[in-house]
Amino acid sequence: MWDDATDRIDLTGRTEPGAPETAAPGTPRRRLRVPPRLAAIRDIAFVSFGKYGQYLVTIVTLPLTARILGTEGLGLLAIGMSAYFIGALLVDMGITTFLAAMMNADNVNRLRGNYLALRAGVLSAMGVALALGMLVDAHVHLHMVLLGLFAGGVSSFGDDWVLVAEARFGIGVVYQSIGRVLYLVLLVGLLPHFPSASVAMLCLLISTLVNVVLTWRLTLTEHGLPSRPDGVLAMVRMGAPVLTSRLLITSYGQGAASFYSVALTAASLGLFSASDRLVRAFQSLLDAIGYGLLPRLARGREDHFWGNAFRGLGATVALAAGVSVALWIAAPWVIPLIFGAEFTGAVEIMRVQAFILPFTALTSFVTTAVLPVQQDTRGTLIGAVVGAIFAGGALLAAVATGSVWALVFGTFTCEIAVATWYLLRVRMLRRRSDERRDDAITEPLVPVRLASPGGER
Repeated sequence: MWDDATDRIDLTGRTEPGAPETAAPGTPRRRLRVPPRLAAIRDIAFVSFGKYGQYLVTIVTLPLTARILGTEGLGLLAIGMSAYFIGALLVDMGITTFLAAMMNADNVNRLRGNYLALRAGVLSAMGVALALGMLVDAHVHLHMVLLGLFAGGVSSFGDDWVLVAEARFGIGVVYQSIGRVLYLVLLVGLLPHFPSASVAMLCLLISTLVNVVLTWRLTLTEHGLPSRPDGVLAMVRMGAPVLTSRLLITSYGQGAASFYSVALTAASLGLFSASDRLVRAFQSLLDAIGYGLLPRLARGREDHFWGNAFRGLGATVALAAGVSVALWIAAPWVIPLIFGAEFTGAVEIMRVQAFILPFTALTSFVTTAVLPVQQDTRGTLIGAVVGAIFAGGALLAAVATGSVWALVFGTFTCEIAVATWYLLRVRMLRRRSDERRDDAITEPLVPVRLASPGGER
């Protein structure tokens, strides 16, 4: 599948394409040759079970939270979890893949310093907002939003984007697994005694600190301290369109519950969340394909980029379509088994929502693995605006009807519209790339005047 050189793998977890066979003096290391296709599959698996390994823990935590909190409590947790995704975006500005694609040995510490200053400022503002909300005893919906924002912001404060740039997915598996196991232990130990959506969010907040601390410890050891901030405004300018687009995407994706909480009851959001958590779990596992292939697309030969990208995109969408059919068939058994009889109303919701997966898979692959390499922030922004327009209409319908189906069909329509745009955008970029290559090939040669010992002629 991949037209680049065979990867050589450092058993410490670092992938070094084309690295020399001889290790540094005094630090002998075994290196294994891995064929490119197997290396790509390996990295996708690392991302799936590392970055998105929480969905293995979800098999235990979902039944626990659903049965303890009920539909209303799960709805409040859904508001907090959707705010969690928004908070993560506000802190990392949605540019982790862009930074990973442009990082090299010369600019790593400069990027780390600017990114740290930027994220610290945003996270501090979130902490102040949460403290003020607690002081004034804000409404429970607002409290869950503020708590979710802060927890998500903390989760994005680590230095794991550096590991993504270096294709060091193996060590990420270890760090993420430790955090997820801690989350499970905290939830099982605390939630039965303190049955509250806030307690569940606090368990998630504490568990995210593991990855933050461990990734910073690793990068401090290997790269030293980040450079003093110099060029933060340039990073903000680069990230502003990406952040805007990702926030718009979140408004009809994983952050939808926060926005729809103004129109729907917590109980109806709880039914939607029962379906949404399962569908988004599979969506996130499919997202790992783009993350796993990003380093290879970024470092691969330019003339092979589009072939590799389209092969990866086709495989991702085909896999997502198969998962959609499986979820449609399994919905009547899965929902009661995981959530209990109180959530049977979520079965029909899940049967509709399952078919967003091919469209979200296409969108995720393009925005994660293709546009960052092409540095196409404009295409990302336009796609988000398209989705936000459809999402706005769905939110108005939800306000008018008070029905959760406005959220379900609104989300479905948004995902189709956005995926269509990104497919068109990829075709545009491919055409421009071909035109540039053709122009370079057909550019006429400039004749060179030769000088002779006797003078010009």
